[in-house]
Amino acid sequence: MRRILLAAMVFGAVTAARAADLPDLPILRGSVGNGLSSSAVNWGGFYIGGQAGYGSSDENFNGNNQSLTATMLANTVIERELGVSRWPLNLGKTTGHTTAYGAFTGYNWQWDDVVVGLEASYMHGSFGGTSSASMRRFFSAPLSDGFFHDITSNASSSIAISDMATFRARAAYSYGSFLPYMFGGFALGNADITRSVSVVDRFATFAPPFPTVCPTVGPPFCFTPSLTSAQHNRLIYGYTAGLGVDVNLIGGLFLRAEWEYIRFTSAVDTSINTVRAGIGYKF
Repeated sequence: MRRILLAAMVFGAVTAARAADLPDLPILRGSVGNGLSSSAVNWGGFYIGGQAGYGSSDENFNGNNQSLTATMLANTVIERELGVSRWPLNLGKTTGHTTAYGAFTGYNWQWDDVVVGLEASYMHGSFGGTSSASMRRFFSAPLSDGFFHDITSNASSSIAISDMATFRARAAYSYGSFLPYMFGGFALGNADITRSVSVVDRFATFAPPFPTVCPTVGPPFCFTPSLTSAQHNRLIYGYTAGLGVDVNLIGGLFLRAEWEYIRFTSAVDTSINTVRAGIGYKF
């Protein structure tokens, strides 16, 4: 009996020693699901960071000044009979480029390799542009006022966007230290918008064309109204979408590379594309 007990004790000691030499595999602990995960980083929780980038803005000013011209020429014979405010002045599109900087913060929820989150991003820069156009027409028949008219209509518009904030929902997939993601949401901006219109109406009792410079003593006589509308710190809104990747460095520290598209649909139709690099920390 003593020999059996002694043999059992020796066998148990040898088995325990061999088990201690085996690697600590997740599957041996029963964690099969976690052992199959490719994620090596816990992305869940709050994070914050800073960013800088470069971007382009495209503005479409077409039709932006028609109402201003109509207001300026209300109750005039040239607006009533010639519809000057509806002349097709082609303010068109402009493109500008600038650098920008800002910050971001958000919260992630993680299930195995799938990560979803909510994020707010802010950028400060000098996005925007300016466009102007002019059109001249003269008429071979007098209007109801008995004068012939030679008219030049001018218009200009500008928008300057200094601050942008986007609020996004993110969907991501964790692969090792990399977290590629896509996002979409809504955007707000702070803009200064200026619109200006003017008209030079040269008129006389004889047929045009008339000199482009108004004489100090007529005829032709000149009517030169102008009107400017300026809005400072106007809130504009739109939507955003984009792609990016976060790369874990050590602990909660990570790098970010991102492309974001923003379109502001209020006021002046403006599209902004930016590429960014950032650094953040997840708590």
